[in-house]
This record gives sequence, C-alpha cells and structure tokens, in this order.
Amino acid sequence: MPDYSALVEFIVKKLVTRPDEVKISSSTDEHGVIKIMISVPQEDIGRIIGKRGATINAIRLVTKASAVKSSERVDVDIEE
Repeated sequence: MPDYSALVEFIVKKLVTRPDEVKISSSTDEHGVIKIMISVPQEDIGRIIGKRGATINAIRLVTKASAVKSSERVDVDIEE
C-alpha cells in the first residue's frame, strides 16, 4: 500500500509559509476509504485551497490517481 500521507505532506509543505507546522493524519473508515486530513496554520489555509478550490482539488486528483493502481479510495480534506 502506497503512503498517501507522505505524498500529501510533500505537496502541502511546498505550498505553505511554515512547513514545520504542517500535520497530516490518516485513518481508514468502515468502508475501506482512506481519509487524509491536512492541518495547517490559519494563514496558510488559503494557499492550500487556492482560487475557487483549484489547489486542493489538484491535491485530491493527484492522490486519487496514485490510488488507482492499488484499487483503493482516498479522500483528502482540510481541518479548520
């Protein structure tokens, strides 16, 4: 199983102003969906979301594309 948390962490740390404060957590729900939660400082949330959600949607797309080969489902969300 690929490490989706590491992938998301790598991308997010390149986008924020304080990469040492990025926290990524993952869990698997009862349906087998891997949930990845991104926690960043309040001033960096806009950088992660992007204009009209373009950046977070791109992160979700890359993560889901990496899960296709192993037939897994991955959801990425931001903690507020």
